[in-house]
Amino acid sequence: MEYLRARLLGPDPSSLPRSDRAAWLGVLLVTVLGGAVRFFRLGHPHELVFDETYYVKQAWSLRLFGYEREVREGLEEPDQLFTHGTPDVFGTAPDLVVHPPVGKWMIALGEMLMGPDSAAGWRLSSAVVGTLSILLLGRIAWHLWHNALLSVAAATLLAADGHHFVQSRIGLLDIFVMWWALLAFFFLLLDREQARRRLAVRWGPWSERIRGRAVPRNPLQRWMRWWGPGLGMRWWRLAAGISLGLCTGTKWSGLYFLAVFGLMTVWWDIGARRTAGAPGWFTGGVVRDGIPAFLTVVPVALVTYVTSWTGWLATTGGWKREWAQDHPATGGLAALVPDPLRSLWAYHQEMYTFHVGLQNEHAWKSNPWSWSVQWRPTLFFSEWPTRGEKGCEVADCVEYIASLGNLFVWWGATLGLLVVAFLWLLGRDWRAGAALAGVVAGWFPWFLYQTRTIYSFYAVAFVPWLVLVVVCCLGLALGPADASRRRRRWGAVLVVGYLTLAVAWFVWYYPVHTAMVIPRHEWKLRMWFDFWT
Repeated sequence: MEYLRARLLGPDPSSLPRSDRAAWLGVLLVTVLGGAVRFFRLGHPHELVFDETYYVKQAWSLRLFGYEREVREGLEEPDQLFTHGTPDVFGTAPDLVVHPPVGKWMIALGEMLMGPDSAAGWRLSSAVVGTLSILLLGRIAWHLWHNALLSVAAATLLAADGHHFVQSRIGLLDIFVMWWALLAFFFLLLDREQARRRLAVRWGPWSERIRGRAVPRNPLQRWMRWWGPGLGMRWWRLAAGISLGLCTGTKWSGLYFLAVFGLMTVWWDIGARRTAGAPGWFTGGVVRDGIPAFLTVVPVALVTYVTSWTGWLATTGGWKREWAQDHPATGGLAALVPDPLRSLWAYHQEMYTFHVGLQNEHAWKSNPWSWSVQWRPTLFFSEWPTRGEKGCEVADCVEYIASLGNLFVWWGATLGLLVVAFLWLLGRDWRAGAALAGVVAGWFPWFLYQTRTIYSFYAVAFVPWLVLVVVCCLGLALGPADASRRRRRWGAVLVVGYLTLAVAWFVWYYPVHTAMVIPRHEWKLRMWFDFWT
């Protein structure tokens, strides 16, 4: 059993208590520092930035009415009224919104705590999940590599990434897509470990039990004989299903994480049965693990998603809420569906039509091919004070917030993607495959919509997995656990040096992530390319 457990899971983490403590301490320290810079001056600028003009007001409308209402017709400058103590800017007409409500409910939590006219309040939830994701990614890296330095490296690179940092300080939705997807990924890692421990424990008794039995004549029983033991109820998978339902309930792009992570977790089970020596490892993994995985994750995610619409379902004024009453079912299966759900389905059809048909010109739209190299980072905010304005002490100054990623993360991951793909395909390194799974789920689907108006800030959803790609490569630089002390020492120097450069980059670009007033010539020093401005 111990031999099989070692083959399935590698070194027992309980044998590495010192390294685990070091990982915890290092990751916690990075989380505290990363959180401090995210919360510092969180309320600046005190105005609705970029698409905050939609989501922040919609979040407060959800809090007041249970659904989103349009701004009162004829109201001048509703954003200024909302942010300066008069949040009652809503009329009675419902608003056609094209994103589910989970992310807006999360924004509303901060507004409820600090007031709807508090910029720090409507950005509070973003800052909280942005900070917690640093801790979570550090622990994910520990479960992947069981190495303290690589765990701290993952946390540091995420904390120092400007793209992630900026969206941790703005009330948009994509940071919440990232959070729920990352949490689901963590739950599936825990499920992988639990399932393999169970397989190691159950394999011996199962083998002894079937060894003395005659081969059954029934085909199904004969197949099951070669599949290996069942692994019981997978509670971590259930938790992952809830998280993926909340991810999809923030933006529909969460569906791709549901699909890719579902395939990933079943592939892990197939690999476990193969490692254990099950003759029918593939069909056993698909039938004994894949079907229960689907039934555990997908229905749970669906129920969670529908539940997230409770505010709309429990009220009567939302967009298309009464559609079913005006369009009664004429028979068939539609007649069996409750009217509120038929109305919700009609609403979703309209949302889908909007999403696939969205095409307009925008100065900051970008093609997904350019995201990894940061070709067109999104400008969220800019002002150009002159001498004497806002503390400007030179002729011309700049206040700027751009979602420019840390090039040691983004360019490093761009170069590392090919390396990691080889590690997975040729080296059969499951950790490389796990890193690629998040990139595939968060990035690749956008290539299907290249004519649609899309923006580079959507890419925050898969930033943690770009970090894991870089950490995979840093793991190669560090060297294997059984390498010589000299080899590991020099590898650690390379890793620490890379992290130092990444942090230095973040510090240098901090002013253009936080709308600090800086002289225009200093701003130009940071904006290397025309397509960054």
